[in-house]
Formats: sequence, C-alpha cells, structure tokens
Amino acid sequence: MQQTDLSIYNNHPYNPGGNALKRLLWYYVNAVFFKSMLFPVNGLKVSLLKLFGAKLGKGVVIKPRVNIKYPWLLKMGNHSWIGEGAWIDNLVLVTIGNNVCISQGAILETGSHNYKKRTFNLITGSIILEDGAWIGCAAVVNQGVVVGSHAVLTSGSVATKNLEPYFIYQGNPAVKVRPRTIE
Repeated sequence: MQQTDLSIYNNHPYNPGGNALKRLLWYYVNAVFFKSMLFPVNGLKVSLLKLFGAKLGKGVVIKPRVNIKYPWLLKMGNHSWIGEGAWIDNLVLVTIGNNVCISQGAILETGSHNYKKRTFNLITGSIILEDGAWIGCAAVVNQGVVVGSHAVLTSGSVATKNLEPYFIYQGNPAVKVRPRTIE
C-alpha cells in the first residue's frame, strides 16, 4: 500500500506572480496593515491593495484582520465588503462582483492538494463570487467554485460545488435549502 511522502513534494510548477521582492514586501504590508487591528483606516488599505495590483471598484470596504495572500490576484467590484478576520487565500484569481458581502471569518480557499498522489500535488482553482452574493460568517468557499448572483452561503457552511443564483445554501457540504427572495 502506497503512503504519502511529503519529502518528495514539489511546488515548483506553481508561480504566484510578482517577483520575490514584491511578494516579500506584500508579506510585511499585509501583516502590519491588514492582518492586525492597528490600522482600521479603509482608504489606506484600498490604496495599498491597488498599489500591489488589485483591481478594485469604488466603495470597497476592507475591515481589520483581513488576510489577502496575493493582491495582484484579486478583482473586486463596486460596494463589496470583506469582513473582519476573513482570509482570501488566492493562489490564483479571485473575482468578487458588485455588492458582495464576505462576512467575518469567512475563507476563500483557491488551493488544495491531491490526496491520491504520493507527492500531495498542489491543486488550484479560481473562485468567482457573482454580484450580490453573501458569504456568511466562518463559511468556506473552496477552489474552483462559482457562487451565483445573489446566492447565500450561510454561516459555517462549506461550498464544494457551484451555487446557483438566488438560492440559500447551508451545511457541510452546502446544499440548497430555499430560494433567496429580496424585497
């Protein structure tokens, strides 16, 4: 019976973009201005994200203690929010539409590993949150998932497959529980 052997893991084919200096600078900027509570000023965070290559619309809100892996792999539409303690682990592109709410402690996870391979190969997939989507507190969106327009992933739920527009999803794995009606 084969066993996982992490000593032969090779992440070499993966390239996050940006050069080594840019990644190092972002590491410290992210630690000081984003992951801490010391700088709650939204405008400064938006400016820093843009400086590092994020494509952001107007009215974007970034709360304290947010962790963003690589801003050059982030696109956000107008009037979208990232809540306190959220983690955007964007090894590849994450696209967030207009009027999207990512609540406190939510995780957008674009990477995983192939558990079937001895080498535990990296697997990545872009995430798309379409206009009006809402990711609840401590919810997880996994790699390759599209959250449809105005879909809701409830608190603590885990999206492993695409979510249809205008439906509410709950559980682990998340299942469709009812339509979303907006008055």
